[in-house]
Amino acid sequence: MPPERHEGSGAAELPVPMAWMYAEYLADELLRSGDLMEPTTLEFRAGRDALALTVFLLDGAVAGALPAARVDELRLLTASGTPWRQWVRARLAAPVAGGTEADLALARSAWRWLEETELLAADLEAIGQLPPWEPDEGAEEGLEEEARVWTPAWQLGLPLGHLAVHLY
Repeated sequence: MPPERHEGSGAAELPVPMAWMYAEYLADELLRSGDLMEPTTLEFRAGRDALALTVFLLDGAVAGALPAARVDELRLLTASGTPWRQWVRARLAAPVAGGTEADLALARSAWRWLEETELLAADLEAIGQLPPWEPDEGAEEGLEEEARVWTPAWQLGLPLGHLAVHLY
């Protein structure tokens, strides 16, 4: 169902950020259908916000249902090693096709949260350097702490969003 726009007929009416809300809805549905994470976790929110930003910032992506060509674009944009962060910054600095100022304000708020919030996550680089044998029981707790680092939310959300798009 494509988003409808209600700009309001009078000065007292507020614009409804339908483009952002629809992008967030699509991202939420993609993540829930992949059943990758509990919807109540901060990691899920990071994935939803990263994916919603990507959908929202794609030109015309929120104009209707998510066609296969757009799914392919989402896969490419969210893939590991892509300059997604720079792409988001550049797109947020320019007017967004099909979006209002209210939409852009919510998108910028989501981006601020993704950049400024850090989540405790597994340190994938440290895990790759673990010895090939199993540590004894006493060392297991210390190892668990050492293998976790504070990571910006977007760095967790982007791979989660990418995986959800692949499972779509």
